[in-house]
Amino acid sequence: MASLRGLAVGAVCLAQLIAGLNGAFGTSMTLRHFREQLDRREAEESNVLVARDLQDLYPARTIQVPVDHFHNDTLYEPHSNDTFALRYWFDASHYKKGGPVIVLQGGETSGLGRLPFLQKGIVAQLAQATQGLGVILEHRYYGESYPTPDFSTENLRFLTTDQALADMAYFAEHVEFEGLEHLDLTASKTPYIAYGGSYAGAFVAFLRKLYPHVYWGAISSSGVPEAIYDYWQYYEAARLFAPQDCVVATQKLTHMVDNILTDKADTDYAQRLKTAFGLGNLTRNDDFAFTISAGIAGLQGLNWDPALNDTEFGHYCYNISSTALLYPSETKLESEARDLLEAGGYGNEADTLAKQLLNYIGYVNTTVVQTCDNNRTQDSCFTSYNSTFYQQDNLKQDWRLWAYQYCFEWGYLQSGSGVPADQLPLISRLIDIDFLSVVCREAFDITTPSQVERINKHGGVYISYPRLAHIDGEWDPWRYASPHRIGLPERKSTLSEPFILIDDAVHHWDENGLFPNETRPGLPPKPVVEAQRAQVKFVKAWVKEWKRERCTKSKRCCA
Repeated sequence: MASLRGLAVGAVCLAQLIAGLNGAFGTSMTLRHFREQLDRREAEESNVLVARDLQDLYPARTIQVPVDHFHNDTLYEPHSNDTFALRYWFDASHYKKGGPVIVLQGGETSGLGRLPFLQKGIVAQLAQATQGLGVILEHRYYGESYPTPDFSTENLRFLTTDQALADMAYFAEHVEFEGLEHLDLTASKTPYIAYGGSYAGAFVAFLRKLYPHVYWGAISSSGVPEAIYDYWQYYEAARLFAPQDCVVATQKLTHMVDNILTDKADTDYAQRLKTAFGLGNLTRNDDFAFTISAGIAGLQGLNWDPALNDTEFGHYCYNISSTALLYPSETKLESEARDLLEAGGYGNEADTLAKQLLNYIGYVNTTVVQTCDNNRTQDSCFTSYNSTFYQQDNLKQDWRLWAYQYCFEWGYLQSGSGVPADQLPLISRLIDIDFLSVVCREAFDITTPSQVERINKHGGVYISYPRLAHIDGEWDPWRYASPHRIGLPERKSTLSEPFILIDDAVHHWDENGLFPNETRPGLPPKPVVEAQRAQVKFVKAWVKEWKRERCTKSKRCCA
C-alpha cells in the first residue's frame, strides 16, 4: 500500500473547502463538527473560502422555483404556494449553437464551492468537448437558496430529495441564460446532461430515472443510491485498502479501549485511560471514544491533487504504525501504557503496542486535545450532548441541513457497534446508533430510524437506466452504498450505461482537474485521466444520439 501512503502528502485544508471535496458528505458528526461548520460559514462570508475572481468570472444567477412541488403529498402540509430564488452559475465560453447543457448538481454544500469545476475539472472538460454550456446548480436550502425564513424543523419539511429533484427538473424546463435569451436552451430543445458526486451522484441517478424526458443523460460519480441506516461498512475501505500495519494497530488499540470502557467501566481504569489521552475531564465514555477515533476516518479526504489532498490520514497511520516513540514527551506514560494494555487484554503484546499506544496518545493530544480553548471545559469542547445548541435554527445554522436529511431519509450512521462480532472494528463499539443519532433527537425530534425506503425505492445499488453512468473509486468508503459494491455481479460497461471503477481512487476523483500548465507526469493519475476521457466519449455519443433522435422525429436533416 505504498501508493496510498504517497497520496497523503501536501495537503491544504483550505483548498479542500474551496473545491467542496472534503468532508461535506459525512454522517458521523457531533457537536464539534457542527460548530466547525459554523466557523467555516463565517469564513466563507468573509470571502476567505472562495476566490473573488471566480465569483466575478461566474456571477450568481437565480431562478424562481416552487417551494412545494407536491401539493398532493401530506408530508408537506401545510403546503406552500410560494417560490424562492434557486442559485446557479454558468459558463458559456465553450458554447456553440446545438451544444448540450451540462448541469452539475451542487449537493449538500454551498454552490460556491463547486465554481472551480466550471474552469477546470469534469464540467469544463465536457463543455469544451461537446461545445456545451456548463452549469453549477445549488441545492435548495444550501448556500443562499433559501425556501424558508429559517431552518426550524417545521420549515425543513421541504428539504427532501424529492423536492430538490423537482427543482432540478424545473430549472431545465424554464431557465433562460443571460446573453443567450434568443436561444431556447430548455430541455425541450436542448440535451441536458446531469453530473453529481457523492450524495449528488445518487441524486442525478434518481433524476435520470424520474425525469427521463428532461435529462437526457446523467453521470453518477461515487453515487450512493442505497440508503443504509447503520452504515458500519464505511470503514471497510480503510480495513481493506489502508496500510495493514495501520489497520492492525488501530484494531488492537480500539479493542483495548473497548475492553476497558465496557468490561472495566466500574474500575479506575476507564478514568486512567481517558487521563492518559489527555481527556481526563471528558465525562462520557462515548464522547471519549469518538474523540480519539477521527484519524482512521480520514481516508475519504485523500485526493490525487496535492492542492486538495488531506494528509491527515497518512499522518495518523504513520503515527499509530510506528514502533519507535515519536513523542518523547509521552515517555513518562510508558508504564501506564503497559498497565492499560494489560487491563485491556493486550499485555502479552505490550513490548510492541506500548509505543504505538504512546504515539496514538501523542497524536490525539496534538491534533485534538490541544484544539480545546483553555477557557472551555473538555465537555464543552468534545461532547455531542448540548440541547441548547441543537435548538438554534436561524439561517446561519446550516449544519442542520444535511443532518436533517440523513436523520429523516438517508441514514448512513457510521457506527462501530454494527461491525460483525467476529471482526475487530476500526472505531469503538461505543460509537453506536444511539450516540450517532443524538442530533436527530435533539435538533429535530426524530426518534425513529431514517426512512431509507424513501430513497431505496429507486433501485438502490441495482439502479440502472439508459444513459446513466456509474463512476466509482476502488478505495472509496462509500463504495458499499454504490453499484460497485464489492460482491455484486460485475456489470458490463457500455456507451449507454457506462460502469467504471477507478483504480486506487477514493471519493469522486474524476470531478476535479488541472489547467494544462499544472499537469505533469503522473498528475492527474492515469486511471483518473482515462475515466475522464471515457466520460467525454460517452457524453459525445449521447449528444449525437439526441440529435439523431430529434432528426428522425422531425424528419429533417440534422447536422
